[in-house]
Amino acid sequence: MRISTSKLISELKNITKENIQFAETLLDKNDSELNFRSSKESWSILECLEHLNRYGNFYIPEIDNRISKSKFPPKTEFSSGLLGNYFAKSMLPKEKLNKMKTLKIMNPIHSKLDKNVVTEFLSQQNQLLDLLEKSNQINLEKTKTSISISNLIRLKLCDTFRFVIYHNLRHINQAKNILNSISSKD
Repeated sequence: MRISTSKLISELKNITKENIQFAETLLDKNDSELNFRSSKESWSILECLEHLNRYGNFYIPEIDNRISKSKFPPKTEFSSGLLGNYFAKSMLPKEKLNKMKTLKIMNPIHSKLDKNVVTEFLSQQNQLLDLLEKSNQINLEKTKTSISISNLIRLKLCDTFRFVIYHNLRHINQAKNILNSISSKD
């Protein structure tokens, strides 16, 4: 995949801003709505966001560190890596969402959660916006990041951004579906 760097960064910022707008609406919801689950093994809205926060706790410092240490000048076009493109595309929401197994440490099911999860998510999304802005100053292909499942695998920074932001979008859509199912019961 080849794309204009500025176009891709703009698209990723827009997705992140939409995620922020949705998460802000959750601050008006009560705890029972935010903790509702349709079955014993499904996630609640807060569990969806907590899952994203756990990934954000790894990726935001990793991205920030790589941006601050990068010496590579920016390029106008970005070419995705084979593995990075595969990981990013696998996170994109689909009409019939394919379930994926999550790492135990990243699975928040049955955690006791409150609105602080939403506040943390909003903070992380604003940090992502800042990092996307900073990334305009560096080469998104030559700057590489580790991934959460292995320090041995490194992805191009823009593939990492795509993976993280598409993963956020995937679970925000899941949270929206949960909210819609609650609304349809009323």
